[in-house]
Amino acid sequence: MTATQETLKQTPLYSEHIGLNARIVPFGGWEMPVQYEGILAEYGHTRKAVTLFDTCHMGEFIVTGDCIANGLNEIVTMSIADMPVNSCRYGMMLNEHGGVIDDLIVFRQEKEKWFIVVNGATTAKDAAHFRKHLRQPEAFKDISASIGKIDVQGPLSLEILKKYVPGIGKLAYYTFAHFDLLGERVLISRTGYTGELGYEIYSSSRTVVPIWRELLKNKEVKPAGLGARDMLRLEAGYSLYGHELNEDITPLEAGLSKFTDFTKNFIGKEALLKQKESGPRRTLAGFISDTRRAPRQDQKIYAAGGEAIGLVTSGTFSPFRQKGIGLGFVLPGCAQKGATIYFAEDKNAAKITGKFFYQNDSLKKTTT
Repeated sequence: MTATQETLKQTPLYSEHIGLNARIVPFGGWEMPVQYEGILAEYGHTRKAVTLFDTCHMGEFIVTGDCIANGLNEIVTMSIADMPVNSCRYGMMLNEHGGVIDDLIVFRQEKEKWFIVVNGATTAKDAAHFRKHLRQPEAFKDISASIGKIDVQGPLSLEILKKYVPGIGKLAYYTFAHFDLLGERVLISRTGYTGELGYEIYSSSRTVVPIWRELLKNKEVKPAGLGARDMLRLEAGYSLYGHELNEDITPLEAGLSKFTDFTKNFIGKEALLKQKESGPRRTLAGFISDTRRAPRQDQKIYAAGGEAIGLVTSGTFSPFRQKGIGLGFVLPGCAQKGATIYFAEDKNAAKITGKFFYQNDSLKKTTT
């Protein structure tokens, strides 16, 4: 066993994955399941039924107090002071240069209690950033180690969860509530990362295993790994930290300006305002290959004339489109929809389309 393997963390569900014959891979410092029966099968089951994803590796923080007084509102790009209790908002926290330290979701649990979910690979870095910039650092608590998280994704996810939490149908998109589940008071949100109707169950790390096992007793429910999750999120046009987002990429370049509220103060605002004036140095574009060939991260993107204009950040084969799809940064002015580009050294042709490759999803359908 190498030193790298020895330092990898395991989620509370690790033994469950081994028992289900999952293939385990390193991911952001964790040993995570990449697939069980197969990526395409797990993708398909998510699109038509329900799958479970182990997301216990994600980070969770609590911040208490008035978000204006304690400085929380200035750490994140979106406005949170006007959030209703039991609502969630997606946004980012930036460095002074406008680069994305991480993307995150803020939950308003009470008037002065905030639950924040961050990426697993950046949890320690994010915690240090909060502690440094909160004016009341004692209001911050990292509770990641005590939280278990299961994502329940797919068009039948509501029907499954209704059996355990009858009131869950009242949850609107990007809201959450507390429910009794198998004898524990858990937080369940409705956000998602697959383009389908889906819910996230936040339990204690001690009880996440029985919840996982109970849900898998349903014949419509199967486990899914990172491979299917990446295919699903890319079809839905979601950015992934470390690919479309990092500390050298700004929200303006990543096409996430709608999650940036310029009417308030936040760290990195001045740098973004300067970039708005001068124009972003690159633009995130979505494209579809002319064939089933999938682009891969860091492959070069070329214009029709043969000159290099950017780099691929994510790519996969899309079962929905039956072609390769990708996201990548290109030079300003090179992201016009319908334009022909080429990727990789052997110049595979593709068309600029936009970032959203999947349609007819169940994500925002009204539930009862």
